[in-house]
Amino acid sequence: MSLSPLHQTGITAEQSSEALFITFNVKPGQHKQIRLALKRSPEVISNTQSVFKSANLHAVIGIGNEYWSQLSLETPKQLTGFQHTDLKQAPDTPVDLILHIRSDRRDITSILAQKLYQLFSDSVSLVEEVSCFKYLDSRDLTGFVDGTENPEGEHRKEVALVGNEDPSFCGGSYLHLQKFIHSLHSWEQLPVDQQESIFGRSKTDNIEFSSDKKSPHAHTKRTSLKNAQGESLEILRQSMPFATLTESGLMFASYCRTPDNFNKMLNSMLKGDTEGHTDHLMKYTQAVTGQAFFVPSLLWFTQL
Repeated sequence: MSLSPLHQTGITAEQSSEALFITFNVKPGQHKQIRLALKRSPEVISNTQSVFKSANLHAVIGIGNEYWSQLSLETPKQLTGFQHTDLKQAPDTPVDLILHIRSDRRDITSILAQKLYQLFSDSVSLVEEVSCFKYLDSRDLTGFVDGTENPEGEHRKEVALVGNEDPSFCGGSYLHLQKFIHSLHSWEQLPVDQQESIFGRSKTDNIEFSSDKKSPHAHTKRTSLKNAQGESLEILRQSMPFATLTESGLMFASYCRTPDNFNKMLNSMLKGDTEGHTDHLMKYTQAVTGQAFFVPSLLWFTQL
């Protein structure tokens, strides 16, 4: 798949040490200004990357499913709203735009965020800004390594980027974002072996349990799905933890060439299998947002 010159680098780049997730809603009557800001954005990103070459700076600009029709008459084939299976456990909280900016330097991330915000600021209202960080050796705040099953190398593009199945949107990606608030006090009261059973993986050395020793309620069991051909359903996770003095959790970001994989995983976690086995990790964390975006290729921006 030769899409690297076309796609936004923040989709597939390797993990950074920190990130910002910023969401906006567009003010009424500002569609022309938004198109102009979007058209200018890739150049702002590229120029900032050139100035700070060692910062591992990357960015993604995504368009919310409900706002897409305001920008383009042609729609990605599979773009839909957030397919919630349970409004309490997976709320649907649509927004118009997302900036996902990440690097290995907090100051550089902030510089790019400010530059992009200046392009949009008069036309949008800020919904949320969440600052995230790499925790220890890429662990979630629960203490378990996050993203162990992520695709690697060139396979990241195969998983995350739309291909010839939708030629008009080749190089784009479907992004799903959820903000999870962890109940860390309750979690930390659990014995380690019970935590490991809930994850289906050892905590310290990050070794996945064999199938015969894994609980049907284990997180790794509920998210390890296969299609009709026996192939694993994959997503590219670009998730990172966040923490303040009053709340902490995970910004879960899924990039994929199809929204189906994320939707099936979420359904498996919350509704469970045919015998009702759900993901017991959900007893210790709560999603408070749920959003669906399409992340277009760089070529799309030039054609606005």
